[in-house]
Amino acid sequence: MTSFGKATMQNKLNDVSASREITDLKFELGTGKIGKLSSGSATITVGETVIMANAVIGGLDKEKDYFPLSVDFEDKWYATGKISGSRFVKREGRPSELATLRSRMIDRPIRPMFPKGYMNEIQLIVTPLSLDDKDGIDPVVLGINAASVALMISKAPFEGPLSAVRVGEVEGKIKFNPTYEEMEDSKISILVVGTADAITMIEADTDELPENKFVEIIDKAHKIIIEGIELQKELLSKIKVQEKECELLLPSEKTVSDVQKYLAKKLGSAVRHEDKIARKEILADLEDEVMEHFTEGYEEKDVRESFNKAIKEEVRRAILEEGVRPDGRKMEDVRDLSAEIGLLPRAHGSGLFSRGITQVLSVVTLASPGKAQLVDSMDQDFEKYYMHHYNDAPFAYGEIGRLGPGRRAIGHGFLAEKALLAVLPSHEEFPYTIRVVSEILSCNGSSSMASVCGSSLALMDAGVPIKKHVAGVAMGLVTEDGTLDKKYEILTDIQAAEDFAGDMDFKATGTRDGLTAFQLDIKIKGLKTEFIAEVLNRSKKAREQILDVMEVAINKPKEMSKYAPRLTTIKINPEKIRTVIGKGGEMINKIIAETGTEIDITDDGTVVVASANGDDSQKAVDWIKSLTDEPEIGKVYKGTVKKIMDFGAFVEFMPGQEGLVHVSEISDERVENVTDILKEGDEVTVKLIKIDEMGRNNLSIKKAK
Repeated sequence: MTSFGKATMQNKLNDVSASREITDLKFELGTGKIGKLSSGSATITVGETVIMANAVIGGLDKEKDYFPLSVDFEDKWYATGKISGSRFVKREGRPSELATLRSRMIDRPIRPMFPKGYMNEIQLIVTPLSLDDKDGIDPVVLGINAASVALMISKAPFEGPLSAVRVGEVEGKIKFNPTYEEMEDSKISILVVGTADAITMIEADTDELPENKFVEIIDKAHKIIIEGIELQKELLSKIKVQEKECELLLPSEKTVSDVQKYLAKKLGSAVRHEDKIARKEILADLEDEVMEHFTEGYEEKDVRESFNKAIKEEVRRAILEEGVRPDGRKMEDVRDLSAEIGLLPRAHGSGLFSRGITQVLSVVTLASPGKAQLVDSMDQDFEKYYMHHYNDAPFAYGEIGRLGPGRRAIGHGFLAEKALLAVLPSHEEFPYTIRVVSEILSCNGSSSMASVCGSSLALMDAGVPIKKHVAGVAMGLVTEDGTLDKKYEILTDIQAAEDFAGDMDFKATGTRDGLTAFQLDIKIKGLKTEFIAEVLNRSKKAREQILDVMEVAINKPKEMSKYAPRLTTIKINPEKIRTVIGKGGEMINKIIAETGTEIDITDDGTVVVASANGDDSQKAVDWIKSLTDEPEIGKVYKGTVKKIMDFGAFVEFMPGQEGLVHVSEISDERVENVTDILKEGDEVTVKLIKIDEMGRNNLSIKKAK
């Protein structure tokens, strides 16, 4: 039994609160008023936003071989005074993609703050009760602060507190905790999480931000994080707490020692191999040997965990003592690189990027604006014209498993999506809907960064006018004692074994001119900004090496594929939109069916016609123009005789527009009877010669010749 921290039962707490000004906003933390049966419950209020976090600590789970922590950020539509836009489902159900991403952002900095071997199940639920989606700030920032308090007063050995801050750019100046409205035009969005001593997690997308500027922002953000932690400590000081003990499920010292002795002469160079498959087979055979040897008098789970511990420690030892990585590379070496484009003949664009055994095929599809994704969530409503989806089927790892994207895949896809935003053309410049899918064909680490590279290649292959290439690289860390106080090594371009055995996953994407996205996760207690700067400098060197290879494959956007739709944009009078659509959509559906095009119309009268065939597009455009053009004096039209009168004939020369051809305007010769020349239904060519003060159209047949 090991004693960790302090805790108390939530239902025994009195209603207590604490508040202070942080970034010119009043932050108020509270606990004890609600969530009486939770192990820990807390609320945080900023303006009209109220976030609640509840942590419940379950029993010890001796069967699982991973820390059973679940973190969920819940969509609550009532928090913004809305009812779900779905016609058939009005209650909250499956988490939205945004809720999944928010859950991950809260989970990632919290998970490393528990001791190794703690196996009690923990469920942490973060709930927005009231959300100001205009002048409010990021609910993830508030959720992390509330979750930290909930865990600090629970029975869990949480080694917090943690606090967070969102960074944006408002009118060219850096702002901490900007509002929703201010973030709409911000060129940067950075979430920073940390303890009082160091940074523990970063999630960012930026507009080619120089590395030194990025580090300056992180340093300033940490000072605000410290203010948030001081507020939490003020609240916690008002709560009577008592010591709580917890059991850590770790293999016995004897089992660990015996397994290590058995493996003493079987590790080193014997388990190193530059080929992941070969190394995996060597380790699998060695594990079978160990499991067979340690049967009597040993717990199977303890033996397996001791074996994994020994392999992990061997990877770390070799790096720190011998300067040797599992595949034989030096610390700053990038794995073998290759880049290709145009692999798929019918796809609009494709790129294959390989880094060692990690291989990603990214595929671009271009479509009309009407194919944009409609995002209708609790606090955000918009059309999404660019999206990236990351797929990692089990075969990519040489395994058997379930299909379908999990939280990790959604998170990796989102990171790669953000990485390219800075170089994409505006929707006004390139009014297409763009979907990129990255298929992970084989994975030995850094597949999310490979998907960034593959996507950049594929976008250029598709003819999307991106400004320049974007590449990404994952950096790792191995420390002697879990801190940066003693010997450590920074690893460039980490692979799976180094991610498993190491202390950091540091992903940075960018162009030659600066960062476009960033994600930091660590297993140790935190990093100083000086260390982050050092890793950024190394990652930039690796990124430039990767960009060299990508630029050989393609260095500027190609012509668009013949299979990609061509877009023709015209403007019509918004009052004519109803004419183009027709009763019940009859007219627009007829145009689409007869021309084989896709047509999108916005409320301002912008019409976009999409087709891979130029003639079909022109036919649709001409048809729409004929329905919406205003009569133009001096212009010649083809029309149909609708009615014969003694003094002339009425001709429909535009849809819904008729004019009179006076008997004197039918022919150069005298016409006695109109019926001698014209009859109803005749197709005639007419010229609009006058629009009188009453808006009547005067036409001429003889002047149209």
